[in-house]
Amino acid sequence: MDKKIIQVAAGIIRNEFGQIYLTQRLEGQDFAQSLEFPGGKVDAGETPEQALKRELEEEIGIVALNAELYERFQFEYPTKIISFFFYLVNEWIGEPFGREGQEGFWVEQHALDAGQFPPANAKLIHRLLNETHNFI
Repeated sequence: MDKKIIQVAAGIIRNEFGQIYLTQRLEGQDFAQSLEFPGGKVDAGETPEQALKRELEEEIGIVALNAELYERFQFEYPTKIISFFFYLVNEWIGEPFGREGQEGFWVEQHALDAGQFPPANAKLIHRLLNETHNFI
């Protein structure tokens, strides 16, 4: 059986202090209570960047003014393959908050802990931690 490939676009929302905005996955979702970078599935006819901007507005109430592709990779789960597009967002309009009932908060980039995220995020967290010297 071929595994379904799902494209996901997510934002690394980073402020001028080197803090990253994260949300907590809701009960009933895969990896409930894990932390995540805001974003979601790419719809048919959308580019990943278009999906990112739509999802950020829907999920955390911000309008991304720029989005630079930061990391792209695939991660294979037992029943599906997720094709991730992570964008660095340094400029936006609005103050992020959990529009869908999820908790949201700022975390120091150097304090990210891969163990608090779904397994697919480990590679991204490692890269972000290796860059923290720019913000400490």
